[in-house]
Amino acid sequence: MSAEAMTDERAGILLVDDMEDNLIALEAVLGSLNEPLVRARSGEEAMKALLRRRFALVLLDVRMPGMDGFETAANIKRLDQTKDVPIIFLTGAEDEPGYAFRGYATGAADYLTKPFDPWVLRAKVTVFLDLHRKKRQLERLLSREHLQSKELSAQLAALEEQLSDTDPDLTDLRARVHEIRRLVG
Repeated sequence: MSAEAMTDERAGILLVDDMEDNLIALEAVLGSLNEPLVRARSGEEAMKALLRRRFALVLLDVRMPGMDGFETAANIKRLDQTKDVPIIFLTGAEDEPGYAFRGYATGAADYLTKPFDPWVLRAKVTVFLDLHRKKRQLERLLSREHLQSKELSAQLAALEEQLSDTDPDLTDLRARVHEIRRLVG
């Protein structure tokens, strides 16, 4: 596998929380997944991180000073570059019941209350990491198919041009047909 493919496979998880203890807890729970964990202590830091690199998932605290989790999520979903990054909101159990609805309305893929069950969080994150890997694999396959299609079109155009000659070279035509068969098959 190429270095680029490995980098894409390991896009990382963005951990957004203004409390150091919460970031440490998230790192402890998710460290065993062997994926890059990137910290952001505010919504503003999260947006900068998202614009610098690709992430498979964002774990986002709802209550933060400045730009809160809802605003941050809305900004993430507004940008073409980041709109498809799944967000799991994390919030305190004492927070308003309407927060869950607001989180989903803002574009969250999931919503967990603190203290969260480490096994549940790890399982949910694993699902999103697997989906990210499959999406990247599909993107690479589609890109390869697109390149093959362009090559096939070029081969067919060259074949058509050669067939329009008054005295085509049959050996060369057979070679071109063989190459087209290889591309198709």
